[in-house]
Amino acid sequence: MNNSYNYLLEHNVKPSMQRMSIMKYLLTHKNHPTADDIYNELSKRMPTLSKTTVYNTLKILSDSKACLALTLDEKNIHYDGDTSLHGHFLCKDCNKIIDIPLNEISLLRNESSEFTVDSVEISFYGYCSNCEKKRI
Repeated sequence: MNNSYNYLLEHNVKPSMQRMSIMKYLLTHKNHPTADDIYNELSKRMPTLSKTTVYNTLKILSDSKACLALTLDEKNIHYDGDTSLHGHFLCKDCNKIIDIPLNEISLLRNESSEFTVDSVEISFYGYCSNCEKKRI
């Protein structure tokens, strides 16, 4: 839990057992879980954990930029513990979300720009290789 403790402090989030557990989950699970996914997994080990606590914690974490809140589909918000610059690919068949590495975008570092970039969301949609094979 020490990693998640320090990570929360770095993002000015007051650590608690629930927050550290949720942050640790996000940092160690790269599957872009929903709040319900996180609740269902963590409640097995933390029976007193409530859905409200998970939702509130995820709001705090995303507001403090400790995680990303992804709105890739109309139904769910997915969360990503990797806050580095990268895109996401959503398979339109199986709904799997895959990280897409990006080269640094020079425009974001342009100090003479007329705007300040606070966040970037780059999304790709299509079919993963497994689903594409099924379609043919």
